[in-house]
Amino acid sequence: MAENLTKAELVEAVAKTADITKAAAAAAIGCFLESIAGHVGKGGKVTLVGFGTFSQKTRKARTGRNPQTGAPIKIAASKSMSFKASKAAKTAKPKVAKKAAPKGKKK
Repeated sequence: MAENLTKAELVEAVAKTADITKAAAAAAIGCFLESIAGHVGKGGKVTLVGFGTFSQKTRKARTGRNPQTGAPIKIAASKSMSFKASKAAKTAKPKVAKKAAPKGKKK
């Protein structure tokens, strides 16, 4: 299983790949994420061909149970962002350089 990639590592990888500063890469990634969140937040979809689609999902109001008392509680309807990866993204091999694993003592 692949390791998780943090935002800082993504910024570093983009800066290295695009041959730009980390500050410029961080700004570009920040604008990219804000644009997607803003558009999806208004109910739109963002489709990136070969990568996937960001959309808004709506959950209906429902009745749940308080785990401590067992009493029924009302859970309000809510909206959340979802992402569906494209077939190409699901089968793609990672191209981002990985960090070298720390060297430990040999036993």
